[in-house]
Amino acid sequence: MTLDDAVIARHTVKAFEPGKTLPQEKIDTLLNVLRNSPSSVNSQPWHFVVASTPEGREAIAKSTSGAYAYNEPKVLNASHVIALCMRSDLDDQHLQNVLAQEQKDGRFVAEGAQAGQDKSRRSYVDMHRYEQRDIPQWMEKQVYLALGGLLLSAAMLDIDATPMEGFDQRALDLALGLREKGLTSVVLVSLGFRSEKDFNAALPKSRLPRDEIFTFI
Repeated sequence: MTLDDAVIARHTVKAFEPGKTLPQEKIDTLLNVLRNSPSSVNSQPWHFVVASTPEGREAIAKSTSGAYAYNEPKVLNASHVIALCMRSDLDDQHLQNVLAQEQKDGRFVAEGAQAGQDKSRRSYVDMHRYEQRDIPQWMEKQVYLALGGLLLSAAMLDIDATPMEGFDQRALDLALGLREKGLTSVVLVSLGFRSEKDFNAALPKSRLPRDEIFTFI
């Protein structure tokens, strides 16, 4: 499948076939995509909870009751569900962990490179904390970068996917014990095999015309 094929074929699945499980090697590829997602100044302010068992999906489905009940089958009938989460803050411990990993991975070759990277990253964190006062929104943007890569990669692997903002974030945070870990949920993605009830599969993709969304200078 070419990239052009994937972006045309990809759609938000409205119903999954229950009882079918994706191959682990494809899931591992998607997890690799998430782990290597880009983020501003390599801040990596995320955590991903992967539900691959009925018990795991049921835990996530606790956040899709009431007003969000329409999404419950998409959680329970999927093969895997990933909760993309963000940190509650970019604290010093996290920044030190990222820096230590960069050192371990051999990113600092030139003299002073490690100190320079640390200073640069902290300057961005401070800017968003004190001047722009938008640390949560900034971290959330990084999570959505990861989401985009996940959806495109799923399409390239011929995996059906459904991104969902329609869930009770507080209920999910409590069900998964996220707040005790300094995390909060942002968006869900169900992965699996679409069923015959997926009406969206038969509908044409609709996007604004090219000349309306691009300006060439």
